[in-house]
Formats: sequence, structure tokens, C-alpha cells
Amino acid sequence: MRVVKDGKLYTTVYGLIDGMAADPIEKKPLFHFAPGSMAFSISTSSCNFRCQFCLNYHSSQRKTPVGRSFTPEGLVTMAESYGCDGISYTYTEPTIFMEIAHDTARLAHGRGLYNTFVTNGYMTPEAVDYIAPYLDAATVDFKGSANVEFYKRYMAVPRVEPIFDSLLRMREKGIFIELTNLIIPEIGDLVEDTRRLVEWVVENLGPDTPMHFTAFAPMYKMTHLPRTPPSTIEKHIEVAKEAGLRFVYSGNVPGHDYENTYCPECGFRAVERYSVFMKKNNLAEDGRCPKCGADLNIRGVKWMGQGGKRRFWF
Repeated sequence: MRVVKDGKLYTTVYGLIDGMAADPIEKKPLFHFAPGSMAFSISTSSCNFRCQFCLNYHSSQRKTPVGRSFTPEGLVTMAESYGCDGISYTYTEPTIFMEIAHDTARLAHGRGLYNTFVTNGYMTPEAVDYIAPYLDAATVDFKGSANVEFYKRYMAVPRVEPIFDSLLRMREKGIFIELTNLIIPEIGDLVEDTRRLVEWVVENLGPDTPMHFTAFAPMYKMTHLPRTPPSTIEKHIEVAKEAGLRFVYSGNVPGHDYENTYCPECGFRAVERYSVFMKKNNLAEDGRCPKCGADLNIRGVKWMGQGGKRRFWF
């Protein structure tokens, strides 16, 4: 997606958008950032990983970019026309299209929209610094609990350390972070790996960092493997909670109780969800538990006035 001409590096996907949709922010998944809001999601072709189980392989594994051409102004205007509250750079790895993401995010901020990344986290400190002034939140996706051999064999990724370095940099820059961890039966479901990963998260990002354990569905080059059973997801969630995480969720298990947000202090169900949709927001106006006042580490959005204007509190 990048070429060198006359000693200069150029992107071939600037503004070439191959996927777009208005999504609930919960689909990213972001459960603790702007709950109930809508994000205009965009992507370009290709990725820096070669995951054999990729859900969006038709785009991420494409060798020749495709799509419709947009300017940053056009993308922000389209987000506004769909009534979205922000823009999410997602579906494929946003660092692949960092240049258009940066320019669009800067313009979006100026128009009162938030920006989020759904990323594998494999980026340089310079990349984090480049986008940080305009990036409000990021979902960083782990697979197989960051097992090094799993990343090498099934994703063609030689090291996992850059992901952890990026997380520390994001935290330093004030970017709100949620994590996902794809659990794949038979090849990427070791609870020992989950325990090590979660212990690092608790120590370095804090126990209030939201984490989602996502069920695998047969896809791309992994159609021979079974879907992850809910019992396996529950086992990893319990390991994460035992290791100290306070907000742990299931993913791709619609109707599961772990889709809801419970206050870790009093047990009150503060947010009710079904799959990627918020059913009921029981939060106090400042994002705290309405029953005991506990801080639930939620940055959000609320209605302001009859005109439907929204205001974010961070």
C-alpha cells in the first residue's frame, strides 16, 4: 500500500475507501467510551498482519487496493449526514491508511466528532505520536492471548513486544483504551497465556481497563476449526477477573450476561446490552454507578436539550 518514487515514500490508498458504515460504538467494541453513540466506520484495503482467520480477509488480504475516492472533508460530511457522533477507523488496520485517518481525524475534531481506532497495535512510537492529538479512544485487538508462537505461525507476525510498547505510549498520550482477545479453539485458547496477558494489563494499564474475550467463528483459512463455545469464553473471563480486571466482557456470544456492565462495588447492572447494541443505559449523568456512585471508568455522551445536541464528558 506504499511505494517509493524518486526516493520518496508514497501511500497508494489515500482517500481510497473500500468499506464504510454507520455502526453502534459497541460494535468496535467500545463499551466504556461514548456508550449508545454511533460511529461512522471507514477502511481501506490491506493490512500489516496476515491472520489466517481474518473476518475481513476480502479487504485486509487484498494485494491491489480498491474503493471510492474521498477527501477528509467528504468523509466528515458523510459522517455528519448519517447523524454519527464520531468516526472509527476500522475493519482493516488503520495504520495502513494512517495519512487519511490523521487528516480526517483532525478535521472531525474541529467539527465536534470523536475519533477511534480499531487496531492490532503494531505501530511505532512515532505513529502513536502522530495520531494522538486527534485520537480519543482505541480498541487494541489481541489474538490467542498474545502467544508469540501463535502470532508467528498463524499471523506472520515476528514479535509481540511492539504491541505492548504501543499500549504504554497510548496510555501516556491520554488515549482511552479497551482491549479484545480472540480465543480460537485448539490453537489459541490457553488460559495460561490469558493469565500472563491480563497480569501485564493490570500492572501497566490498570485494573479498570475494559477487556473483551471474543469467540472465534470459522473463517478464511480456518474453516476446519469449531466455533469457540461460550464455556471457553467464560473460563477465560473468570481467569481475567481472578487476575484483577474489573470490567471483563464476552464477544460474539449474543445474549450472554457478560455483555452487560456491572458495578464492581455493589453489583448493580449499569448498562444493559444485547450483542453490539445497548438496550438500556442506567448510568448516572457523570458515568458513575447510580446506586453507589462508584467510578465505572466510562467516558460518554449524553443528550443536551430538545435540539438533540450531544455533549461528551471525559
